[in-house]
Amino acid sequence: MATRIRLRRVGRKGQSYFRIVIADVRAARDGRSVATIGHYDPRANPAVLEVDKDKASAWLAKGAMPTDTVRSLLKKAGVFGSRTA
Repeated sequence: MATRIRLRRVGRKGQSYFRIVIADVRAARDGRSVATIGHYDPRANPAVLEVDKDKASAWLAKGAMPTDTVRSLLKKAGVFGSRTA
């Protein structure tokens, strides 16, 4: 099963909030996910980002590919550090 690390939108209209999830590449954006590894609230000042670094690293080691947006969030959270994936 090919997996992606991506954002899942939750919250009501105009008040978006995102969960960082592991999902099958064929699943819908807000569809079924395998695991949740964190959340991101861009509306807070400053933006809130919480990521379980151990789970994220484990999924990256298993071959899960992050989307571009999630890749930048994981870099901010310190999961990637100086290396790139």
